[in-house]
Amino acid sequence: MNSNNPFFKNKSFTNTTRYSGENITENEAVAIDYNDTMTVQGTINKSLLMLALLVAGAAVTWTMTFNGYNPMVLTIGGAIIGFILVLVAAFKPQYSSALAPGYAVFEGLFIGGLSAIFESMYPGLVIQAVGATFVTFIVCFGLYKYNVVKVTERFRSVVVAATLAIASFYLISWLLSLFIDFQPVHHGNSLMSIGISAFVIVVAAMNLFLDFDQIEKGAQRNLPKYMEWFGAMGLMITLVWLYVEFLRLLSKLSSRD
Repeated sequence: MNSNNPFFKNKSFTNTTRYSGENITENEAVAIDYNDTMTVQGTINKSLLMLALLVAGAAVTWTMTFNGYNPMVLTIGGAIIGFILVLVAAFKPQYSSALAPGYAVFEGLFIGGLSAIFESMYPGLVIQAVGATFVTFIVCFGLYKYNVVKVTERFRSVVVAATLAIASFYLISWLLSLFIDFQPVHHGNSLMSIGISAFVIVVAAMNLFLDFDQIEKGAQRNLPKYMEWFGAMGLMITLVWLYVEFLRLLSKLSSRD
């Protein structure tokens, strides 16, 4: 089992050989141009670029909100278009070099609008969520880099199972709330709701280890260069999820004060 991130479940990350144009077998001798293959450093560089684009997109809807304009069209539109780009890239990773920057911009519009809403309700909340996300990323990266946490098959299985359970729980709760008078247990600021949010954050953080591992293995397998964008996009999806969950948790805690 691999990362639950739809990008890292793509068969392009599981190929053990590099291909160019036509498929090859493991026993065939292939001349590889290492300037045209995936590297960890290249993925890091593209992740930083995507982060910059996401922040730029977020600045648009954030500024609109605090200048008195309604950002909901761009916020909702950004979320929908970003999701569509994710789906396209999941099936067509060779187009990631164009899709990944677009995803960062549109997802930024969504994140900026969402952040502005939380900030207007709880001043100072956004900087706390950003800081918590950054610290979590750094800690997870350090633990992975120095082999404190090793990604084994059992580790993958547990994380994937937990992530699928969370996704199913969110989906079922949302569907029930559409058709009946149903208040999901993870809504509100009860201790149980706060506990669920904390658990989801832990699972999201554990997904970072799977993302790091798949990026590293992709580079070792000399996957095509466009997989750097593919990997960066997948990592960005996990970070966005982590940030949104921190917003939710911190808002619940603030509402209890």
